[in-house]
Amino acid sequence: MTPSADRPLRLGIAGLGVISRFYVAAAEAMPEWEVAAVCDLREEALAPFRGRVACHTDHQELLAAGPLDALVVAVPNHAHAEVCADALRAGVPVCVEKPLALDPADGHRLAALSKEHGVPLLTAFHRRYNDRVLALLDRLPAPDAPVRVESVRVRYLERIEEHIGTDTWYLDPARCGGGCVADNGPNAFDLVRLLLGETPLEVVGAKVTRDGAGIDRQAVVELAGPGGRGIVELDWSYPGEVKDVVVRLSDGTELAADMLGGRPGFKESLWHEYEGVLRDVAGLRGLPDPSRAVEGGLAALGLVADVYAVEAAR
Repeated sequence: MTPSADRPLRLGIAGLGVISRFYVAAAEAMPEWEVAAVCDLREEALAPFRGRVACHTDHQELLAAGPLDALVVAVPNHAHAEVCADALRAGVPVCVEKPLALDPADGHRLAALSKEHGVPLLTAFHRRYNDRVLALLDRLPAPDAPVRVESVRVRYLERIEEHIGTDTWYLDPARCGGGCVADNGPNAFDLVRLLLGETPLEVVGAKVTRDGAGIDRQAVVELAGPGGRGIVELDWSYPGEVKDVVVRLSDGTELAADMLGGRPGFKESLWHEYEGVLRDVAGLRGLPDPSRAVEGGLAALGLVADVYAVEAAR
């Protein structure tokens, strides 16, 4: 999927909540993309796009209206599976915000649809494109080096109410899928996978703290796999914001990346990260097996489910 000589790639966006602006800005900054159509149930969300791009209040109407080169799915988490499935059946490559779905069964059904129709389905783990993370990745020892990666620690700490704007569905476990584990967990788990070489991981320990409404507000998760160990610290009640990574090597060396470093503005790091997401989306059709794009989303979704299972067992 590459832009033709006479037109950029046509991007549709379903869901115009707090994250959609980063996709819009990225598409406007990249000559290979243009926002061709948007969809939201709310007229106030569509109003800024009226007269500029096609506007819809139903994602099926958007898919039927005309050819798209990719669809961004940024609707509330509980609707991811339905919208992704309809796009895959329509033959439109999908970039879905994390999590891929609310439960692994839905995720595997989407993976089957992706394979059946030969249409890629990518989960937008935007922290993979953070420049500090990429610099850290370049500093890691080669697989055949005598020194190896021993462990990875990822911290994802914030006060969630400061980040969701009018998207209050984040605080509804039925629509979010849970709390900090369901929503921030996938990004953090994916970073551990990335830095440990994409090897399989299992949850070997989890401590989850819930508030009076039953929302998981803090969690400490221990992971292990062939590539090393991981620890993920999540917090939705933190006074401020910390998003960082520390990699410990087998010789005791520690390498760190502050994902917010050099960009002190609120959510400032996301602008360049979502340009990275769209660069990957542009290359999805060029994959030897487009259906493999879903693998990272499935892996993170499985880890979320395992954390909640460990919590329930305790």
